[in-house]
Amino acid sequence: MNTWATWTTQSIISGPGGVETAEVGPISGDLTLHTTWVDGEARLTVQYTGALDWYTVVGSPVPATDETTARAVHQAMVVACKAGHGAHAPGAEAQ
Repeated sequence: MNTWATWTTQSIISGPGGVETAEVGPISGDLTLHTTWVDGEARLTVQYTGALDWYTVVGSPVPATDETTARAVHQAMVVACKAGHGAHAPGAEAQ
C-alpha cells in the first residue's frame, strides 16, 4: 500500500533572493509552496502564486521516512522561503 500526503502554503512573501529552482534559477515575490510526500521522500515545488507553472526547489526531493517528518520539511521550507537568500530544500547544500 502506498502512503502519501500533500501540503500547500499560499501567498508566502519571499525574502530577498527568493527560492532557488532547478528549472529557472531563483524566483521571488508572492510564492506558493507545495510538498508531496510519497515513497519515503518529500518533493518540494514552488510557483508564483496564481501562476500555472511549478518549479522544483533545488535540493528536492528530501528523504522523509514518515508523514510527520515530511510535514516538518514543508514547514522548514516555508520558513526558508520567507528568509530568501536563494533558499534550498531543507538539508540541501548550497550550490
